[in-house]
Amino acid sequence: MSRRQRTLRTVVELSGIGLHSGQSVRTRILPAPQGTGVEFVRTDLPDAPPIPAHITYHSQKERRTRLQRGPAEVDTVEHLLAVCTGLGVDNLTVELDGPELPGLDGSAAEYVRLFQQAGIVDQSAEAREFRLEQPVYVRQGAATLVALPTEKPALTLQYVASFDEPGVDGGSFQLDVSPETFGREIAPARTFCLASEVEALQKAGFGKGATRENTVVLGDPAMQLRLPNEPVRHKLLDLLGDLHLLGAELHAHIIATRSGHATNAELVRRLLDLMRALETGGVIRRESGLDVREILRMLPHRYPFLLIDRVIEIDGYRRAVAIKNVTINEPFFSGHFPSAPLMPGVLQLEAMAQLAGVLLLRKLENSGKLAVLWAIDKVKLRGAVVPGDQLRIEVETLRTKDQTAQVRGTGTVAGKLVCEATLMFTMVDA
Repeated sequence: MSRRQRTLRTVVELSGIGLHSGQSVRTRILPAPQGTGVEFVRTDLPDAPPIPAHITYHSQKERRTRLQRGPAEVDTVEHLLAVCTGLGVDNLTVELDGPELPGLDGSAAEYVRLFQQAGIVDQSAEAREFRLEQPVYVRQGAATLVALPTEKPALTLQYVASFDEPGVDGGSFQLDVSPETFGREIAPARTFCLASEVEALQKAGFGKGATRENTVVLGDPAMQLRLPNEPVRHKLLDLLGDLHLLGAELHAHIIATRSGHATNAELVRRLLDLMRALETGGVIRRESGLDVREILRMLPHRYPFLLIDRVIEIDGYRRAVAIKNVTINEPFFSGHFPSAPLMPGVLQLEAMAQLAGVLLLRKLENSGKLAVLWAIDKVKLRGAVVPGDQLRIEVETLRTKDQTAQVRGTGTVAGKLVCEATLMFTMVDA
């Protein structure tokens, strides 16, 4: 049986220095409604949009995990996200007044303590899960990541490390992830670097907030480890945090060898591609999905102008995913380039608008209203959609105010982006 989504009972507040930026930052971690996911909000940037903790917003950065949306970015999110994965917390709003989360003691132990002190509560919606049924792997140089199916509905992690530092031995560590094992075996492990790279890292601008209290220096004989194989355990901490970017609780056995944030992110992308393909094909069905009969009850559109066939998933009021099966029997094909049929771009945008209507009309205050499209911006038609294609449509709420809403929409075919636009709606009485 799948579990219910979870959030915190009360607000958590903390402050500290960023490990890389060296800047002081204050952070508030607030409970969030079901379906929200984990979102980061830069309170120091006026009108900055929330940044969802999802691989879509991943921005490559050496030695840390960065999320970015427009001008807003947040660094070193992996420790907090590891706690969300390890403790099974799905929905949070994380406010911070700087570019990087506090490094604290270089581990996730303080986050665990604060989460447990605040309390973790169940919500009514079902948690999103993905049980891997086929192997997926990533190889980049000497680094490899292999994700394998598992017989039990759980996540098992194994890391094999070797270090290019004289006198520093590698090692391996494996565990079945649960709130208990995470809090005891993984969360206390601190970040680390090699003694031979300290000077070069500092010259390159890394680790401005690093100290001997929050960073293990491998190769320094005076350094005391907190746990056996502490660096290997911290690698698992980072991996757990990066896996949160999948947007679903993963059930798999993952074996990592010398991997880091870049390979972790690539594995998440490949897992996401596989999960989306299974969702689109109907192999994976989400509790929040809608069939065409439910869509007809929400939208006024009818044949031949209903342009979504199935809603795969709705995440609260923030995001929705649907599909449109494109066939030669579409009425517009008889007059739109009949010798080389293409789905008109304006109808791709209309499909986005209809899905956005489904998302917006879920709000209680919008009951008895219609979502009327009144502006379209930043339209790009990037590829042809032809009979036989399955158009996957995703919409995301950017902002709502009074009776208006701004939504970002994209359409893909077989994983390739074919259209995108920003849509503005006004809510009117039906």
